[in-house]
Amino acid sequence: MSALQGLKVLELGTLIAGPFAARMFGEFGAEVIKVETPPGPDGKGGGDPIRSWRHLHEGNSLWWAVQARNKQSIGLNLKDPRGREIARALALQADIIIENYRPGVLEKWGLGYEDLRAINPAVIMLRLSGYGQTGPMRDLPGFGAIGESMGGLRYVSGHPDRPPVRVGISIGDSLAALHGVIGAMMALRHRDATGGRWNGQTGEACRAGQGQMVDVALYESVFNVMESLVPEYDMAGVVRERTGGALPGIVPSNTYTTSDGQNIVIAGNGDAIFHRLMRAIGRDDLAEDPELVRNDGRARRVGEIDGAIQQWCDGQTIEQALQTLRQADVPVGKIYSVADMFADPQFLARGMIEQHHFPDGEPVKLPAVVPKLSATPGGTRWLGPRLGEHTEAVLKSLGYDSATISELAKTGAIST
Repeated sequence: MSALQGLKVLELGTLIAGPFAARMFGEFGAEVIKVETPPGPDGKGGGDPIRSWRHLHEGNSLWWAVQARNKQSIGLNLKDPRGREIARALALQADIIIENYRPGVLEKWGLGYEDLRAINPAVIMLRLSGYGQTGPMRDLPGFGAIGESMGGLRYVSGHPDRPPVRVGISIGDSLAALHGVIGAMMALRHRDATGGRWNGQTGEACRAGQGQMVDVALYESVFNVMESLVPEYDMAGVVRERTGGALPGIVPSNTYTTSDGQNIVIAGNGDAIFHRLMRAIGRDDLAEDPELVRNDGRARRVGEIDGAIQQWCDGQTIEQALQTLRQADVPVGKIYSVADMFADPQFLARGMIEQHHFPDGEPVKLPAVVPKLSATPGGTRWLGPRLGEHTEAVLKSLGYDSATISELAKTGAIST
């Protein structure tokens, strides 16, 4: 049995934040119907833009196989009144609607939250945007990179003598998606408490209870993980700056280089851990120094401590360093590439790399679903679908006959 069996999700988003949120619902058993723009009159284009991002297989991105797994794809032209009529019919059945258009776009089409709440008061609409649904910047375009910058992450990322850098993935979008899933699940809990009837065991859909809008801004999702940034500035006038691989004010926690040119992260910032670390690297003098017993004292001598650790690393290969520090019960780790992950016994023991096959039989490995639930685990039922693969089946479930579906396809309102 799946955790979200019977839950119906309508995805109106594109690219990363909205689809990532919908993907997580699908991974745990929800029925996810993804609306995609049909191809143009020439048969080209259409679909979620992420279909053509990065490395492709048979015309679709390998990323698509992950981002759209377990979803049904319908080609639906929301600029066409007949397409919007179908969207409203789907909204009437939905428990959760996920969208990440610029604020005001859905309202222009008569598909905004107030419009859909009028026909389905129990619906939960998760809205992800750059700046949220209110405020003076609500109408501006905002991608994850902008959210990372405005939310404070870019400012503190990198080395102090160089310009800020980006994290190597679309972390702003992913953080927004995760906040969105949390918010939607809270809204589901509230709906259940106000008369909802969704039953995950029987798959009975909920058409009662109080729905609501979940408003997620990308910059706020980034801002929410910025730790003590605000009170430090407010109370102490401290502006957190870039510190490279170190964790500012928490000592020692940094990236060091071993004799074979490998990078290793050592986190000896707990008081007892620091003592064990210094003994392991032969610096009993620092282990017993009364000024270094607590973190505040170590923070004042960070350069000396980091220098001692790096000096020790200069004489160790990465495997020697890992073995020594693990034996001393010090948190330590190699910085993994994806090649390291494929060979790592911990990844393999936990089943974090899954084997699947494309429709043409070509094998492909995907990341496994997380988090891991003991009773109702998530999973991959199928890979990202072709554009419009499920249009006909979904429309027939709404009562459309084959002749009507054919006519809608001919006029460009849908694609199959």
